[in-house]
Formats: sequence, C-alpha cells, structure tokens
Amino acid sequence: MSAAPVNDDALAEPLRSRWSPTFFDDTQALDRAQVTTLLQAARWAPSAGNSQPWVFLVAERGSGTRAALEEHLSRGNAWVRRPAVVLLGCTQVGPDPAAPPSGKPAKDPAYAHHDLGQAAAHVTLQARAMGLDAHQFSGFDKDAVAAALGLPDHVRLLTGIAVGHRGDPAAAPEAEREREAKPRTRKPLDEVALVRWGEAW
Repeated sequence: MSAAPVNDDALAEPLRSRWSPTFFDDTQALDRAQVTTLLQAARWAPSAGNSQPWVFLVAERGSGTRAALEEHLSRGNAWVRRPAVVLLGCTQVGPDPAAPPSGKPAKDPAYAHHDLGQAAAHVTLQARAMGLDAHQFSGFDKDAVAAALGLPDHVRLLTGIAVGHRGDPAAAPEAEREREAKPRTRKPLDEVALVRWGEAW
C-alpha cells in the first residue's frame, strides 16, 4: 500500500510550530504556576502499567541545582545557561530499596526510558502551547550532576529540557544565528514507516 503525500500543515498545533532554539532570552523568568503546568503535563504522560518511573529535577536560573548542572555542561552547550528553567529528566532503572516490598518484579529499564521520553515530549508540547520554547539536550556529565544532586543508584539521570522565551536571533553570536536559521528537516516518511525491514509502507 502506498500512502499519499501528507502536507505537514495537517499536523495539530503545537506540533507544527515546535522548534528547539538555542538562543533563549536570559532576562525572562517563568513563574511557579508556569513550571507547575509543565510538570503536570509530564505527570499525565502514559507509562507501562502506570508505573510513572520519571522524576524531573527543577533547575531554575540562579538556583543551586542549576549551578550543579552548569558546572558540568559540555563546551557546545553553554547556551543552557540562558533559559529560565531546565528540567533534568531521571528515570527509575531498578527497585527502590527504601520502598516496601510489593512482590512485583522490577520493570524492564527499557520501558522506563521509553516512559521518560513520553513525559519529556509532553513537557515540550505543553511549553509550546504556552507560548514558550523547549530544547531537549544531553551534553553534560550526567554522573557528576547525579552525584552533586544526590541521586540514588536505582535512578538514572538521562537528559535535560531547557524551557524559556526565545531570544532575538539578531542579538545572538554569529555561530548561533546560523544554527537558528537552519530549516527544520526530518527524514522522509518512507525511511521511517515500513511494512517490513527495507520495505516502505
């Protein structure tokens, strides 16, 4: 079966306008209600067996949590210092030794990783629906940040989501202006929608 070409304008908002900027306005903050709404969006994401294995560490600009992250950013992710808030995505990858025994086997960590991804996607789309922008990233020393923030062994820190107001691209350094101006592209559908390996849908 061959699929007719689909115009991306058929996608629902905020999927159409979602973008991952790197030049955020470093003068604007998010209030507690806005951050709470983002976290509520993650809270209502689906998960395997309703296990909800995710935890988000809230790193607001100027906080100790943010300082711990910024100390361990990769060189290419200096832009993460600008957004109003960063949510550090963690997921449970083993049994919690402090929890009472439930008699149930631990979930496969692969599902926990998938579920954290769903929660992160919910945050990203909720941010856009609120007129904000979000950029997911992984360029930081996760072990060092996890140790600094006291994560236990059964929880793994995976990624960050920077959220804030987009800055004026004209004020960005030249290298960042070029990155901001790049068109949004994706693989063609026939590379990602198959009926069997090597055969497009």
